[in-house]
Amino acid sequence: MIDKILLLSRKLSLLGAILSSVLILALVALITVEIIGRSLFDYSTMLADEYSGYFFLASVFLGLAYTFRENGHIRITIITSKLSSNIKRWADILSGLMLLAMLFFALYYSWNFMIESKEMEMVSEGVSETPLYLTQIPIVVGLSIFSVAVVAFILKRIQGDK
Repeated sequence: MIDKILLLSRKLSLLGAILSSVLILALVALITVEIIGRSLFDYSTMLADEYSGYFFLASVFLGLAYTFRENGHIRITIITSKLSSNIKRWADILSGLMLLAMLFFALYYSWNFMIESKEMEMVSEGVSETPLYLTQIPIVVGLSIFSVAVVAFILKRIQGDK
């Protein structure tokens, strides 16, 4: 069972990283089109500002789990570096559980906000009038994938793996 969770975490994290990368490329392409359009053709997509923000936000949230798995998040190790490996392992488990609690809190409210935005038919104030729930889906998906990665992290630490 634990191996299946670890495999699921690895695959979801990689999928999130790939989607995040694609969104960064789309962001660069959108901004490039906007720059070329404005400078050479006196033309604007009228969407570049709005959608570059959506793409960036989605990219950040979808990349959280992969960054966590690759130890890319900032860790303050001034205290834990002085602990024995067994105590450090338990400190990792405790911090993982606290992170998981915070993620579930954020996920719960992000989900509710997304559903509320859909039910109230909220749209962006920009020219596109994009339904806002669409822009909130990557937040929910990213937090969900991150939660699975944290569960995998906790299970690995309980097993004694690093």
